[in-house]
Amino acid sequence: MKVVLCGSMQFAEEMLKIASKLEQAGHNCFVSSQVTKYTVDGAIYLQGEDTKQKIEHDAIRAHCQLIEQADAILVLNYTKRQIENYIGGNSFLEMGYAYALNKRIYLLNPIPDIAFYQSEMVAMQPIVLNGDLSLINAGVEV
Repeated sequence: MKVVLCGSMQFAEEMLKIASKLEQAGHNCFVSSQVTKYTVDGAIYLQGEDTKQKIEHDAIRAHCQLIEQADAILVLNYTKRQIENYIGGNSFLEMGYAYALNKRIYLLNPIPDIAFYQSEMVAMQPIVLNGDLSLINAGVEV
């Protein structure tokens, strides 16, 4: 299965580790071209630099193009800013795009309690893996 990894760039190192695990299990994984920039020498872009990079590299559109070519997305939703299972603006946008394209949507962890768009996330009916990557395959409903 072709899987695009989505999530906060603060989880860039985890994205590379998860991609490796999924590839070992026989999946083809795709990550944003920005992931390696976030992991070089362990450096994370400073606030403001992130937006500049997104614009300079047309990162949002490029990631959507990856989603178009994939069978599914996997959102790596770890704790961030003291929000358990955080899903930020970009990941929510990517979920919506995948949903509109009838792609399977996987969440590594349960849907976060974010009042602004929690009901929309529920309505997209993502498959929650509860951390179990082995559940990513054709037809698995958790």
